[in-house]
Amino acid sequence: MKIAVLVKQVPDTEEERSLDPVSGVVDRASGENVADEITERALEVALGYKDQNKGTEVVVLSMGPDSATKALRKALSMGADSAVHIQDDSLAGSDLGQTSAVLAAALARVGFDLVLAGNESTDGRGGVVPAMVSEHLRLPHLGSLSSVDIAPDSVRGERRTEHAAMSVAAALPAIASVTEHAAEARFPTFKGIMGAKRKPLTVLSLGELGLDPGAPRGRSAVLTTRERPARQAGTKIVDEGDAGRQLAEFLAAGKLV
Repeated sequence: MKIAVLVKQVPDTEEERSLDPVSGVVDRASGENVADEITERALEVALGYKDQNKGTEVVVLSMGPDSATKALRKALSMGADSAVHIQDDSLAGSDLGQTSAVLAAALARVGFDLVLAGNESTDGRGGVVPAMVSEHLRLPHLGSLSSVDIAPDSVRGERRTEHAAMSVAAALPAIASVTEHAAEARFPTFKGIMGAKRKPLTVLSLGELGLDPGAPRGRSAVLTTRERPARQAGTKIVDEGDAGRQLAEFLAAGKLV
């Protein structure tokens, strides 16, 4: 069994995030960039299967600038066997369509039985890349799974909504994406961190994927940006015997009751 896991490096959600006022894209240089937690949960699903099935190979794959190597190295320290980094200057600012096309081409080159991904990234929140990759590869897609059960020839899982749950399954090869309800990712061990330095990390350009670096690239254009207004001070109520009435009036004015 060979499982490919799509990982992504994103701005740390614990820090303030902003858009570049000139380009309109996310400013990734002003803060710390980390591996997206939802993709780490997808990796945990793959590693959990590998723990029980020793012949399993887990490869992690990411598209991004040079700094994305950090997220891939962390994935290797968690237990992945190898990593593939798609890096090409012409991919900067790629939209969802272009991203999915490149990821699909890389997956076709790497080979896999199952592809696992997060259902949406914490920076773009498009939530469509796994489905678009499946269209390019013409494979079944099980999206937004809360739990995943992998078998030698199939994958199944449960998709939860606010009012119901659905059990879905597909024969391999297939693509599945997980939500934040999937298993929490393990921490890298010291042995894993040291071992990650010796694991293979392959860097691929568009040309090596058989894609024309000079071809027009799909990009989303941001026409205008503006900063989020400063947070206003809250209303302070001093109890002079009528605090209850003031609170009720405040809630009613905000249509909260």
